[in-house]
Amino acid sequence: MPGSIMPLPIMLEEEEDRKAYEKLEAPKTIVCRFGYLREIAELPYKGDAKPGCGSKLVIRTKRGIEMAEMLTTVCDNSGCSKSISRDQMLQYIENSGGKDYPYFNQGKVLRVATIEDLNEQSHLDESKTGKIIFARQTIREMDLPMKLVDVEQLLGGERIIFYYTSEDWVDFRELVRKLAAEYQTRIEMCQVNARNEARLVADYEKCGQHCCCKQFLKVLKPVSMRSAKVQKATLDPTKISGRCGRLMCCLRYEDKTYSELQKRLPKKQTPVETEDGIGVVIDTQILTQLVLIRLDDNPGNLQAYPLENIEILKKDQVQARKAELEQKAAEQRERAASSFTRERKPPRDAKPSSDDNNNDAVSDNQEQGTGEGGERKRRRRRRRKSGSGDGADNQGNTPNTDNNDGQSNQPQAQASDGDGGGDGTPKKKRRRRRRRKPRGEGGGNDGGGSGGGDGGGSGE
Repeated sequence: MPGSIMPLPIMLEEEEDRKAYEKLEAPKTIVCRFGYLREIAELPYKGDAKPGCGSKLVIRTKRGIEMAEMLTTVCDNSGCSKSISRDQMLQYIENSGGKDYPYFNQGKVLRVATIEDLNEQSHLDESKTGKIIFARQTIREMDLPMKLVDVEQLLGGERIIFYYTSEDWVDFRELVRKLAAEYQTRIEMCQVNARNEARLVADYEKCGQHCCCKQFLKVLKPVSMRSAKVQKATLDPTKISGRCGRLMCCLRYEDKTYSELQKRLPKKQTPVETEDGIGVVIDTQILTQLVLIRLDDNPGNLQAYPLENIEILKKDQVQARKAELEQKAAEQRERAASSFTRERKPPRDAKPSSDDNNNDAVSDNQEQGTGEGGERKRRRRRRRKSGSGDGADNQGNTPNTDNNDGQSNQPQAQASDGDGGGDGTPKKKRRRRRRRKPRGEGGGNDGGGSGGGDGGGSGE
């Protein structure tokens, strides 16, 4: 229809939420948080209003009428449609501290807080500053060993609660009389420790978040230095201490996880076996589950191994394991050496390559040259033997007759000289003999057998 105004989708969603809210019934029980110490209580509710999470309520407890904040309900019907079952509530209490968890069920929800209730509570909170100043001044006058932390006033005015810290027992009976006469109401003195003091007055921690003790922690258990050492945090007190001056509560959050992971890691100086050999543990890392090991084969080099890649050994197993590893290493070396020799041998059916052919040709030529040289040497030996035999015959059978015969045989002796000499000796040896013998005794310049005979005949 032209000109009509169509509702926006968000308006339709709000209308649907309104209809769903009208169908809901009022809760029967409400879980709320009350007091400066933020205690938890599950109280019955008989009103017609249907409050949601975060609503302000007026409740009655054992202390009196006070203001509370709704957390959730434990029934199937809730104004904010986000209810939990009773089993879930009890499981949460058990996980958060069990019997030490500040959980109460005595009292009831009177009504949903009105604007008048909220204004009255705001007026009481503003007036507590004067009460703190007066109480601290009275404590100084009485010289009591105590420190006033905060003052809480209940909505109904039944009592005023003074929170203080002290290391020793304090006799504050006179102090209570003066405070009761001043304010004309019941005075309650509540001693708190350092952690509860931070819960009352602290706001933000150094991490930038609200203090855990004020935001959600209900059971403030002591934290030991062991947690800081296990998590390898710095041991500087100024860095691991919270607003209360004690160790930070967040060290307890991961203490269980760190303890379980640390049990899996080996201790220092424990013998272990790795893929690189046997060594000892030097250090460990809990979150990464890494083990720093110094190997026996290389003491100067430190290696980090994951926990699943190492095997923890007993002291009596170290020597046996080392012997096994040495034997395996020797077998591997033998297999590597045998495989290397098999690779160097050519296969029988393999055809020679061009390089092999060239190498074979060169070697054949070298052998051929060596054979020719040997053939020449053998020929020379045969010539020398034949020459020495002829010379012997000539020397033995040549008659010592006259000069003509001697002269006729002289050219033959000279010819044999050219071939190596009649007596089979080389030229150099004959020349040495000529130099040694005097000319008068010998047979002249000739060194042959026939020449010697001629020389002797001419001497006669």
